[in-house]
Amino acid sequence: MRLMPLMIFALVGGLLMSQVGFAHEMGEANNLHQELEKLREQQGVLQQELQGIKTLLKERGIEAVPPHENLHLGITQEPFKGDPEAALTLIEFTDYQCPFCRKYAKQTLPDVERDYIETGKIKYVVRDFPLQSLHRDAFQAAVAADCAGEQGQYWEMHDRLLSSSSSSYGEWGQHAEAIGLDETQFQNCLKSDQPGQGVRKDLAEGRKVGVRGTPTFFLGVSDKNNQNIKVLKVMRGAQSYSQMKHSLDKFLAEKK
Repeated sequence: MRLMPLMIFALVGGLLMSQVGFAHEMGEANNLHQELEKLREQQGVLQQELQGIKTLLKERGIEAVPPHENLHLGITQEPFKGDPEAALTLIEFTDYQCPFCRKYAKQTLPDVERDYIETGKIKYVVRDFPLQSLHRDAFQAAVAADCAGEQGQYWEMHDRLLSSSSSSYGEWGQHAEAIGLDETQFQNCLKSDQPGQGVRKDLAEGRKVGVRGTPTFFLGVSDKNNQNIKVLKVMRGAQSYSQMKHSLDKFLAEKK
């Protein structure tokens, strides 16, 4: 009988502890529920903001970039090197006043040209993407290269512009003289609107496929008419030779 009060006390204590534990668990469950509700609300707000950003970009003519496997790029009437029927085509969007483009042109392009362009493994295409907000004379530099192309000297002007320390407006006449262009024809071309239209076309298509900086590279395969490429890979920035070699060898092996 003396043990009875102790047993009752223990029983009541156990019940109280279990109720406390249950209440604690219920409290945690309620807290988790509230946190989940807050996360759902935040997710809804983020989705609304994302949709707003998409709408704003669309209104300004900037569409979302599709996955690279859905990208196609034109290659007709664009300056190129290499075999026009090569297994792969590599397109570079460049800016003649971009220091990263100059770095790539100096450190990587000569090896790519030796091992892949001259051997007929790839067709190498250049398109213009002058970043005018950063490089004041970049647009006109692209025009100067196209004007040299009218006299069959595109690549000579391309190389000189990318090897020059500044490629500013006053130097183009010197470059034209150095590579033997007809000065009058070159100057008349610079004043005409036709080459500028080509540069603007490159800019528009570059933006459409997601070019935001230079250099940007698109590696792909040509269609049957050799007018467009289906993009296999996008590479951004001044690629080292080892990086470029890895990508080219990988897709060349897959083509075989």
